[in-house]
Amino acid sequence: MTRATGTRTAPPTWLVHFLMLTAATLVSTSFTVGKAIAAGLDPLILTLVRFVLASLLFLPLVARRSGTPRPSLPDLGRYSLISAALVVFFWLMFAALRSTTALNTSVIFTLVPGISGMYSAVLLRERLGRYRLIALALAMTGALWVIFRGDIHRLLAMDLGRGDLIFFVGCLFMAAYTPLVKLLHRGESMVVMTFWVMATGSIWLLLLGLHRLPAIDWGAVPVQVWAGIVYLAVFCTMVTFFLTQFATLRLGPTRVMAYSYLYPPLVLAIDWFFGQGLPPLRTIIGVVIIVPAMMVVQRGSKGTASP
Repeated sequence: MTRATGTRTAPPTWLVHFLMLTAATLVSTSFTVGKAIAAGLDPLILTLVRFVLASLLFLPLVARRSGTPRPSLPDLGRYSLISAALVVFFWLMFAALRSTTALNTSVIFTLVPGISGMYSAVLLRERLGRYRLIALALAMTGALWVIFRGDIHRLLAMDLGRGDLIFFVGCLFMAAYTPLVKLLHRGESMVVMTFWVMATGSIWLLLLGLHRLPAIDWGAVPVQVWAGIVYLAVFCTMVTFFLTQFATLRLGPTRVMAYSYLYPPLVLAIDWFFGQGLPPLRTIIGVVIIVPAMMVVQRGSKGTASP
């Protein structure tokens, strides 16, 4: 039964969870799509094109808000700091996918909520809480299991792939995104904030990649790379943004973030669906270890949804 909220009827909880499962599936495809197009264009330029396209997609929504003031220099400073974390993450993500797998990156990404909680404890004085610590332990165990293929000797020798290490460094930056948004948000619409984060991120990337642009043979870039960039910008950025914002208001940010623990099994399913087969059973065991982390966080965060 739906609940009345003022003059509106709140959607059933199962529908909100279904929308978040849809969003998690779309995000999971970004690892597979990113892997497919990573070799087709310089990682920095690829990230630049994605940010520019995402900015253009959000621009009409911001333009419709006639009461939205232009950002001041301090505002641009806030947005630039937040976008710096995203820029480094996506840049390193495409660089990492040249030498590691979509599954490995999705597994390593499950560490982001826990690391983000640690940042929040320092920057925002938030408590990690028992459930988030348990989830972090499960995610870390599963991630280490997959990365080192369940081999204790590889773990002790720290036999870590270059791509995995690059992506982990990127995740350290991505984990700072949510705490920075909470710390630097000044009451503006999230659509407006997201647009300026994407726009300032595009400027960061343009400054970093300006010297590389003349060397790019745009005509030689494969069509599938352009299609992949458009897919990432529309479905993995625009659509998931609105699904996540919708669900966050009804479930709370922690329960929404818990869906990131489903990325590894979803990537496995997506890769299998497209005929790439399944990894060895030993690797799948590591993925299975991570999944309960989602249930742990969901159970521990019930009743914390925003009004």
